[in-house]
Amino acid sequence: MEYFLSILVLVLLYVILASSLNLILGFGGLVSIAHPAFFALGAYTSALLAKNGVWIPLALAAGALLAGFVSLGLSLPSLRVSGDYLLIASIGFQLGIVEVINNASWTGGPGGLTNIPALFDGPGRVFIYIALLLVVAAISVLSIRNVMTGPYGRAVTAMRDDERAFLALGRNAMHIKISIFALGSALAGLAGGLYAHFFQFVSPEQFGIVESAAILTMVVVGGMGTIWGPILGAALLIVLPQAITFLDLPTQVAAALRGMLFTGLVLIFLFLRPQGIVESRPGSFLGPVRTAKGPATGPAVQEGR
Repeated sequence: MEYFLSILVLVLLYVILASSLNLILGFGGLVSIAHPAFFALGAYTSALLAKNGVWIPLALAAGALLAGFVSLGLSLPSLRVSGDYLLIASIGFQLGIVEVINNASWTGGPGGLTNIPALFDGPGRVFIYIALLLVVAAISVLSIRNVMTGPYGRAVTAMRDDERAFLALGRNAMHIKISIFALGSALAGLAGGLYAHFFQFVSPEQFGIVESAAILTMVVVGGMGTIWGPILGAALLIVLPQAITFLDLPTQVAAALRGMLFTGLVLIFLFLRPQGIVESRPGSFLGPVRTAKGPATGPAVQEGR
């Protein structure tokens, strides 16, 4: 029973991660694979602060804020040159963060960071944690939904669909890009802190390129630029690999099969259903918020200032 509850915890954590990446990639059109790096920043920051006596909720907030702040150092220079440079910069940033964590003594090095204080103690901690994650995930998803259905969201949609036309209206595309990138990264940092204080252990291999592929697959398979897509993608991509554990395969074979599962699903969906499980249709409740045709222009864009 506790095993399945832990899977539910993971699903809710990855709903936050996938939804926050979808804000950057699906809604903003910014291609980045560095999401696990911000996940790691939130996890290690919150864990180290809590181990040094900082109140855990404050440590969680600090981890989220640091992830959002560090994202500025990645997005500012790369977005000012070209959007394509963000992908290149994100790869280097992702690898660099993992190397720092792997070689620094204060992070525990390759052995990981242990004895992280738990946010809740006692026999019912799993149920309390699930309730907390339900609230945090719901607030995260609804916040993204509210932002993207408002005037600011219409401006983001216009910028993503046709940046040149958006700039011709006198709007600041760079400000919008940096804002949504920072918000998505901060949410990833919050998810990292929540992860650390539940499992009470973090290590560098949990935040590598494989993790980038997993979160990206959740967004692509679920449906980019939708609200329900990342939720379904997170549930599918967390539950399916767990079925592999019941096959009693060697660890190396199971790990390779998990990687092939992510790659295979991405290729299948890119060729057969590129829109993902949830198709982008404007106007549906808690559904996609893309415009039906072309970029948003006129008063809707002007309101998003």
